[in-house]
Amino acid sequence: MSGGALSFEVTARSRVCGARTGLVTTPHGSFETPCFMPVGTKGTVKGITPNLVRALGSNILLNNTYHMMLRPGAEVVAELGGAHRFMGWDGAILTDSGGYQAYSMADINAVDDDGVTFRSIVSGEPIRMTPEHSMRVQNLLGADIIMAFDDCPPSIDPQAGATNQTRLRLAATRDASPSGYDHAKRLDLANERTVRWLERCKRAHARASDQSLFGIVQGGTDLDRRSWSAERVCGVELPGYAIGGVAVGEPHEAIVRVVAHTAPLLPSNKPRYLMGVGYERDIVAAVRAGVDMFDCVLPTRNGRSGNAFTRFGQVRLKNSACARDPGVIEPGCDCPACDPLGHGWPMPAGVGEAGGDRPGFSRAYLRHLFASKEMLGPILVSLHNLRHFQRLTSELRAAIRSGDWASFVSRWPVASSAVVDGAQTSTGDSQ
Repeated sequence: MSGGALSFEVTARSRVCGARTGLVTTPHGSFETPCFMPVGTKGTVKGITPNLVRALGSNILLNNTYHMMLRPGAEVVAELGGAHRFMGWDGAILTDSGGYQAYSMADINAVDDDGVTFRSIVSGEPIRMTPEHSMRVQNLLGADIIMAFDDCPPSIDPQAGATNQTRLRLAATRDASPSGYDHAKRLDLANERTVRWLERCKRAHARASDQSLFGIVQGGTDLDRRSWSAERVCGVELPGYAIGGVAVGEPHEAIVRVVAHTAPLLPSNKPRYLMGVGYERDIVAAVRAGVDMFDCVLPTRNGRSGNAFTRFGQVRLKNSACARDPGVIEPGCDCPACDPLGHGWPMPAGVGEAGGDRPGFSRAYLRHLFASKEMLGPILVSLHNLRHFQRLTSELRAAIRSGDWASFVSRWPVASSAVVDGAQTSTGDSQ
């Protein structure tokens, strides 16, 4: 399906669920779906050079509009050739709109019907972001896929005691009417604003010939509100659509329920993007519901903390159990940390023996790097984690084509609940 600067082709469909494989083509190359996009918030995937990001399996990554706008500034990036040239990345780029920052920094901004007033995290000065300004900044940055500016509400009532909703509770208390905070009204208001702002974004988008605008569906965990939002957002003709406001405080079961309901409501001939997700079981459940694109900061954020993802769950490399462990993070992994010589990675020979005859960096060595505050530790674990999620989506594509979900489950026990318990029902896409 062509959409201006972007084309999308469904290349295979599952016979047992809504999963599909596809090929998205942009002005800066193509990528297969389902895909996982590494997050380069400030124009860099932290600690990882662009050639390694590509070698790990990614052909698209994400930049953050809000942070790039603050520093170095969208005008500077444009003067230096756009985001691709600025960061030395020749693959596709997606930029978010700044709408998520209105959610994540709710206690230091103010949202109204026209837009959001932020407090700069760099200078402390007020910054005004409207749909038109978001489009201008993203047009200057020059990403291949740009996101509409939306109003992202809390997925669940922030005053109901969710563990990670402190900033939202403060904002809800600040903005509540005399009768108190009404979560249902907040969801309705966000839905209405999101549609109005999308229409304004489309009118203001000045580079439709080489940048593809995606709309975002909101609605919290309320399925009726999700349906309302999907109908109206998808009523605006665009090259692709996203599910927003997910994995922002609600439990895994609610994520699965919302995505399983919402994904089939999005056009089947266009890319479907689940924003900010996430953990393996969330991704697998969403793929089985028919989602194509994912992004999350987890691989590098956890990598910098010494937490490594594996097919069996996370390994906490800072724990004392790793102090004398000669094994690599995950035997059989082909990343530069576990198998630095196996795929022509730019690593020297003789880095030690681990995992049988395969050379690799031992868990004991990695723990030592973190204990010594050496920068190589976070880099190596980030490399492993990035490769982990590329292996996950690659094997998901293979499972969709072959139909062999049982084999996938046996190889990925960390995500098995998403297949065994989570996403069994077929959707319209599986026909």
